[in-house]
Amino acid sequence: MSDTPEQNPYTVRPSEDIDDDLRAVEAELSGRWPETKLEPSLTRIDELMDILGQPHRSYPSIHITGTNGKTSTARMIEQLLMTFELRTGRYTSPHVESVTERISLDGAPIAGDRFVETYRDIDPYVRMVDERQPVPMSFFEVLTGMAYAAFADAPVDVAVVEVGMGGSWDATNVIDAAVSVITPIGLDHTDRLGSTTGEIAVEKSGIIKPGATAVVAQQPLDAAETILRRAVEVDATVAREGMEFGVIRREVAVGGQLVTLRGLGGHEYEDLFVPLHGPHQAHNAALALAAVEAFFGVGGAGGGNLDEDKVRQGFSGVSSPGRLEVVRRSPTVILDAAHNPHGARATAAAIGEAFGFTKLVGVVGTSGDKDVSGLLEAFEPVLAEVVITQNSTHRAMPVDELAALAVEIFGEDRVQVEPRLDDAIEAAVTLAEEEDLGGAGVLVTGSVITVGEARLLFGRK
Repeated sequence: MSDTPEQNPYTVRPSEDIDDDLRAVEAELSGRWPETKLEPSLTRIDELMDILGQPHRSYPSIHITGTNGKTSTARMIEQLLMTFELRTGRYTSPHVESVTERISLDGAPIAGDRFVETYRDIDPYVRMVDERQPVPMSFFEVLTGMAYAAFADAPVDVAVVEVGMGGSWDATNVIDAAVSVITPIGLDHTDRLGSTTGEIAVEKSGIIKPGATAVVAQQPLDAAETILRRAVEVDATVAREGMEFGVIRREVAVGGQLVTLRGLGGHEYEDLFVPLHGPHQAHNAALALAAVEAFFGVGGAGGGNLDEDKVRQGFSGVSSPGRLEVVRRSPTVILDAAHNPHGARATAAAIGEAFGFTKLVGVVGTSGDKDVSGLLEAFEPVLAEVVITQNSTHRAMPVDELAALAVEIFGEDRVQVEPRLDDAIEAAVTLAEEEDLGGAGVLVTGSVITVGEARLLFGRK
């Protein structure tokens, strides 16, 4: 008698069954505390790791925090490590389209069935922690546990881990990373992390572990002082952008930019093609290169440098969905996940440099817990008109509230309101097409969620 799917464990299950299971798991996860609701503590994730047998101790890690640029930097680090033939695990947040994107193996999101299997494997132990603790595990804490378990099971040679929020009490901070990366710190999550960049840096620098190497982007003075103080306290080595490493030169190129980077040992890696736009991505590349050098122990006191051909190959293969991503031409439509003033300013500068639009129309949908006025003010100089909209989640700022803020900054004549995202994009494309000389474009921005929903509308995966 032939095997049925129930009898044969090697039978491939239909994708619709996997999709149903994945949706069920997402629903269970969504029933937990969301990422925006926090009870600062490592107690719950520490207990889960203990019960699971310390999976996060079975591989070395590179830990990344900061305000903006974390995901792009993580992707660059991952790509470089893979070029050097290491098996990688990458944990980033939030996701653009699917929750499976948060846990990546060898540069690709974990398969849906493996995501479900990992969840089912650790779920009984998560419930044990829930029963023992006064506060149950959150959505983010469970996902972090899943990532660490999946990396151990793979197994990976190295994990590239992005902090969810802050650093000291972030669930990811149970790892003991030999290399910590701190991208530029700006004002975001001020209600939870502090009202100044120096205060925020206290939390961010909490990922620097005793004896580690901290690779640090250029920072505001108060943030830099805080980070250096932490490094001294834990006897960590500090590599500072602009001093121990950095960007030597850069120039705009078709589809990205050419950059020359100075590594930790002073070696110059010349004319590396990075297929991402904007000065901020060149600085992210410098951080990524220095982090990988530190991981391999080259440059600095270790001397030497990385194989330049492999570095060139690694950077040329980098992608970062939803970061100045072109999804359409005539008119050009760009998606960018800027969601705070710091990120918006970087995006505005990059667009002006890389695209040279004669007219740019914005489609903006934000979350309600952000500095929305600051974001709109950062975009105002580069957006001729703006179409205000709303994404589908409960975190979205109501379209009427967002429109009122936009009118204050842009003026009523430059603001249009379309509550549905698809209608908003269509309206913006129509406005762009009114440019008689051509050369107009559309920027969809304001939130990772808004950008993710726009990617689906444009058929991107």
